[in-house]
Amino acid sequence: MARPRPEPIQVVKHRRDAALRALVDGVPYIRFLNISFDRRGDELTGVLNFDDKLIGNPLLPAIHGGVTAAFLEVTAVITLSWEHMFPRIESGQIDADAIMTDKSIRFPKTIDFTVDYLRSGLPRDAYARAFINRAGRRYASVRVEAWQDHHSKLFAQGTGHFLMPQNRTDKS
Repeated sequence: MARPRPEPIQVVKHRRDAALRALVDGVPYIRFLNISFDRRGDELTGVLNFDDKLIGNPLLPAIHGGVTAAFLEVTAVITLSWEHMFPRIESGQIDADAIMTDKSIRFPKTIDFTVDYLRSGLPRDAYARAFINRAGRRYASVRVEAWQDHHSKLFAQGTGHFLMPQNRTDKS
C-alpha cells in the first residue's frame, strides 16, 4: 500500500501563513496596535511594531503599560488559538478565508491575566513569545515573555488563564 505523496512545502507554508494572517487581521485592536506575528515552524513570536502613539510617558519615553499588557495578552490568545486550530488547519477542515466568518470557529476567552512590569518599554519594537503550560478541553494556562533588544532582558511578563472554546454541536 503506497503512501500518498506529501504536499509541496510551498503549499503547506502558504496555507499556514494565510491562516495566521487571517487570525491576526480579523481583530481590529491587533491591527490598531500594529502587532504582527513571525512564524518559524510551530513557534510564534509576537512583534509590537513601534509607533509614537504607543508612548505612555513622553518624559522617559516609555511604552504605555496598557499597550504592554494588551501585547502580552494578544500574544497569549493568538498562540493558544493557533495551537488549538492547527490540526484542523493542517487537515484542511479550516480554510484561511473562513477563520473570521465561520460561526463554528471560536476563540479562547480570557479568565484572568496578570502582568509583571520588569522595566520600562523603550521606544522601539518589542517581541513576545507565549508558552502554554496547560491546555485542556476546558481550560488553559499560558505564560508570556516580552523583550526588546535582548531576549534575556525581559521588560514584561504575564500569566493568563483562558476558557477554551467548546465544539458546537448545532449550526445555529
